[in-house]
Amino acid sequence: MADTTDTGETGLPRGFRGAELGWPELDRIPHPPRRVPLLGDVLGVNRRTPVQDSMRFARELGPIFRRRAFGKEFVFVWGARLAADIADESRFAKHVGLGVANLRPVAGDGLFTAYNHEPNWQLAHDVLAPGFSREAMAGYHGMMLAVADRLTAHWDREAAAGRMVDVPGDMTKLTLETIARTGFGHDFGSFERDRPHPFVTAMVGTLTYAQRLNSVPAPVAPLLLRAAARRNAADMAHLNRTVDDLVAARRRSGRGDGDLLDRMLETAHPETGERLSAENVRKQVITFLVAGHETTSGALSFALYYLARHPEIAARARAEIDRVWGDTAHPAYDQVAKLRYVRRVLDESLRLWPTAPAFAREATQDTVLAGEHPMRRGAWALVLTPMLHRDPEVWGEDPERFDPDRFDAGAVRARPPHTFKPFGTGARACIGRQFALHEATLVLGLLLRRYDLRADPAYRLRVTERLTVMPEGLRLGLDQRPGGARGCAESAAVGARARATTTTPQPNASPAGCPVHRPAD
Repeated sequence: MADTTDTGETGLPRGFRGAELGWPELDRIPHPPRRVPLLGDVLGVNRRTPVQDSMRFARELGPIFRRRAFGKEFVFVWGARLAADIADESRFAKHVGLGVANLRPVAGDGLFTAYNHEPNWQLAHDVLAPGFSREAMAGYHGMMLAVADRLTAHWDREAAAGRMVDVPGDMTKLTLETIARTGFGHDFGSFERDRPHPFVTAMVGTLTYAQRLNSVPAPVAPLLLRAAARRNAADMAHLNRTVDDLVAARRRSGRGDGDLLDRMLETAHPETGERLSAENVRKQVITFLVAGHETTSGALSFALYYLARHPEIAARARAEIDRVWGDTAHPAYDQVAKLRYVRRVLDESLRLWPTAPAFAREATQDTVLAGEHPMRRGAWALVLTPMLHRDPEVWGEDPERFDPDRFDAGAVRARPPHTFKPFGTGARACIGRQFALHEATLVLGLLLRRYDLRADPAYRLRVTERLTVMPEGLRLGLDQRPGGARGCAESAAVGARARATTTTPQPNASPAGCPVHRPAD
């Protein structure tokens, strides 16, 4: 893969950082009116909601536009034709910039944050890809069920007490425990805590700090963010300590049953014989723990929001679950993929709010984007995924309407490629895609079968941003369905069997993202 993101031997500025050098005809690309000298396009924007501000500008300015901040120009793309062209792997590659590059102090050359020229990306990808095979996924299924059982036990208690549930908070607990258990044999004890696990607090802190760095001029960031930088350093130290302890425990026990951590520690590249270094193992574990639960928890939270707001869609999904799963207390691995309508609900939620809301692409050669916009080698653009997923030319004149039938087989076949990109694109698309989709479909099926969801009529969707997006303050009421809690005895047995595989239980704890990309899109 071309070395386009770093200076290397070319002498090019890293990703050009701004668009002025990379786009020879930049003046043809529209920008917001009322620019402020030195500061740029800052009027009417909120530093806490850069994605939603960019979505508003996109609606005003069209399928390609630019924003200026602190003397740098940034190009955004969302039109389907432009996005399809920038997905061309023969001319473009992943660009690590903006908030993603700000995560490198903690994630280094992990799969998500590695520069294209860094050899550990390909090494880690080749070593870990078998961990997301169908066989491996089937092996994770029982542990996913066991973690889901801990969620429903918690929700049963909340429902019995007449309390609404904290959807984003509980989905974060669920997905953190799932990736920790399946990938690393670790139990954070999230459901036994009244507050988020310190790992989650540190993770949210690092993501928030990475985003804040984009809203402050680089020369004054050390001054303006001095206190935030100290907190971020403490957060990164906590993440590192947690992972170092987890890896040390595995090395002592040697018991991992071939999970992701076993592969990181023991597997050599099938062709070169190379192994991941100890430092890179730390970076990969942090990457999987963060990316492997943060985006999936958001996807589940948005899906539950829409299901609660559309009871007719929830009823249709529930009818499918009852028909496909019947009285089976715990569905088998193969039964999850048969929930085609539930999967459509998930896909439609990811269309409206892809939880990784943008990805950057850079030119690997001098080229012309969609035959219209010249780009020099190294020039980059940010693909604004929520707007790509709202392009009226693809999704019709009502793209804001929640409609899972947009993803029935016929509609998917009729759509142009590269129009649905919640997991990025190309060789650097999310390696855990199938893991996340299986987990989320399974959990939605289990929850819909067990509960009727009651929306709070006073709630209006608010989206919080920390590089990923999440519905803020979403709480739902629950009514347990007759027969919805079937199989409790079997549930406890499944949970006990899965818990027995945990190698690093936490003190006082109960003993109890990102997916292989699909070439077609």
